[in-house]
Amino acid sequence: MNQITMTDITMNQNTRRAEFSLSFREKIELAKLLDRLGVDAILTTPITENRSDSLLIKSISSAVKESAVAVPVGLEPAKVDLALKALTEAVHPRLVAEAPVSAVQMEYLAGKKPAALLAAIEDTVSKASALCQDVEFVAVDATRADMAFLKDALTTAIRSGAGIITLVDTAGDMLPEEFAAFINEVRQNVPDLGNVRLGVDCCNKLSMADANAVAAITGAGVTEIKASAYALNSVSLEHLAFLIATRGETIGAETRIHNAQLHRMVGQIERLCRTGNPSSGKTEAKEDEDVFLTAHDSEEAVLKAVAELGYELSEEDEGHVYGAFLRIAAHKEKVSMKELDAIVASAAMQVPPTYTLDTYVINTGNTIGASAQMKLVKNGETLSGISMGDGPIDAAFHTIDEIIGYHYELDDFQIQAVTEGREAMGEAVVKLRCAGKLYSGQGISTDIVGASIHAYLNAVNKIVYENAE
Repeated sequence: MNQITMTDITMNQNTRRAEFSLSFREKIELAKLLDRLGVDAILTTPITENRSDSLLIKSISSAVKESAVAVPVGLEPAKVDLALKALTEAVHPRLVAEAPVSAVQMEYLAGKKPAALLAAIEDTVSKASALCQDVEFVAVDATRADMAFLKDALTTAIRSGAGIITLVDTAGDMLPEEFAAFINEVRQNVPDLGNVRLGVDCCNKLSMADANAVAAITGAGVTEIKASAYALNSVSLEHLAFLIATRGETIGAETRIHNAQLHRMVGQIERLCRTGNPSSGKTEAKEDEDVFLTAHDSEEAVLKAVAELGYELSEEDEGHVYGAFLRIAAHKEKVSMKELDAIVASAAMQVPPTYTLDTYVINTGNTIGASAQMKLVKNGETLSGISMGDGPIDAAFHTIDEIIGYHYELDDFQIQAVTEGREAMGEAVVKLRCAGKLYSGQGISTDIVGASIHAYLNAVNKIVYENAE
């Protein structure tokens, strides 16, 4: 029985297609769902010099417990260092070098002649394999490559240290029998393939991607498949995993996918991706607004809703949150998800404050940019800072970051009135993400900027306290 390794490419597909777009938070949630589903590897977005890319990979690495986190580095040895730094906390880090190997794509996409491309493959894969045990080489547009050059490219990658070779059918014009025959021809021409794991990535141009993947497994001994839980133009993770689960004995194959949860979790992933679909409007957001809890909901149901908001609470904090929920629900017919967010912010992980607010001054207007000047107190010492921003609240948050010397990813920010009238109290909830974990803070004031500052500091203090332990 061959163990078929499944790599999900949904997140990476997001960078190549306009059909959907995922936010920072949604990408982390996607990675968690795929990890729980049992995929062997998660192909992330490419890493660049942009700090947010590194932060995303770090957050995913912390959140994923079982799957390999595979980061594309192209053919740029410099990106190997960036990727490895971001993958420090990954349980199973993987580096993915890729190159177009057909004559057309080699010249027009990579801008390299054959000899230069081979040198780039050797340099990148050699550096990656010297620093990371799990290295993959992806031959893009392999089915249209000259066989002699394809042999040189794959041999170079293998001898430079790649342990996985993936052949990409970019054109998507082959029938299953033709695709299996092509892979077998490559095997005959590249003897070194017997020393590595061989995989495929199939385009669904002719609606044959799933069939081609099965043909690669049964007719050519392929053991690595790239598939997508939200399949737009690729192998369907759900279809292939279900097929192998159903006919695995017949085709001599099995996977690690948790089939009992397959349909439900793929459904969750599809809803997550549709939320980020520009053509889908605000349907999913409206559905979230219509979700409520009541006093009749069990502790299990409340804590499940808390987990769906992205929080990971200790057993003690779970008790605090549920107790606070019951006190609120006793006086309200329904408790919304936004209100549950506020309950978590106010009841979970209350810690002694490392930073307290002393004074702040906000300058803004329709003819000047917003700026914030602030003083915080830490261990009796007054710390000062000043920053500009797109508005008074953005300027205030930037000032706090400047004072503490660190920028945390702002995952969500909510403001709502809790009393009525001209002197209404405003409540702010800030959600920050650090190392893949969500921390929320709450602030209440008649001044909405003040409420926002207190909420941000409340979340920062929780992060600082936990990381100092």
